[in-house]
Amino acid sequence: MNQFSISFVFPMFNEFENIGNTIARASKLAQELTDDYEIVVIDDASTDKSVETVKAIAEEDPYVKIICLQDNTCMGGAIKKGFKSATKEVIIYTDSDFPAKEDDIKKALSILGDADIVTSYSLAIKNPKFTRIIISKTYNYLIQLFFGLNIRDINGALKIYKRKVLEAISPKSNSSFIHSEIFAEAVKKGFNIKQYGIIFESRTKGKSSGARMNVIVKTISDMLIYRFSR
Repeated sequence: MNQFSISFVFPMFNEFENIGNTIARASKLAQELTDDYEIVVIDDASTDKSVETVKAIAEEDPYVKIICLQDNTCMGGAIKKGFKSATKEVIIYTDSDFPAKEDDIKKALSILGDADIVTSYSLAIKNPKFTRIIISKTYNYLIQLFFGLNIRDINGALKIYKRKVLEAISPKSNSSFIHSEIFAEAVKKGFNIKQYGIIFESRTKGKSSGARMNVIVKTISDMLIYRFSR
């Protein structure tokens, strides 16, 4: 693709130990790719010093903005708010601990030209805990069974969208099911999805919120609501 404008979107919940480094990495990468970018951080009602950290950075860097949600949404609401708030041509989503390597983001961008969405899947097991593996495999199986989505890892931690995709879709989910909902709607509307294998960097600081029981319950609830209401 020719030069394009970029929005980085980072949903955040208690990422005080990671978010400063994540913004620094995203800023450096963005400047290598374009002169028209923004870094959008959506705080999902953090209880640590994450918000203060981002606000301090944003005061010094006009390319960084933070949006704070009053109530925790189990991440899906933060992702949805981030996508609505992104203003650039290409939207890059990844987790707030920045698990994707910069070179992989560049390579993923390079195949976006004839696709509308590039989504990642892991080439190696990132979290070896048995329960996490079972949860992930079961969820991916259900997504394929219910919605016919041939996506190897629907919750892969790097997704790149052309703006027109997100403008055409109005997801309702406030849980991690939001990824599946967007992809299901994108397929219905004829958008082209490409998959890209990555070896993600393991989290070394902070805790992932994806395996919290309230997150799992909300995700399953939203999946069933979508399955039987559309």
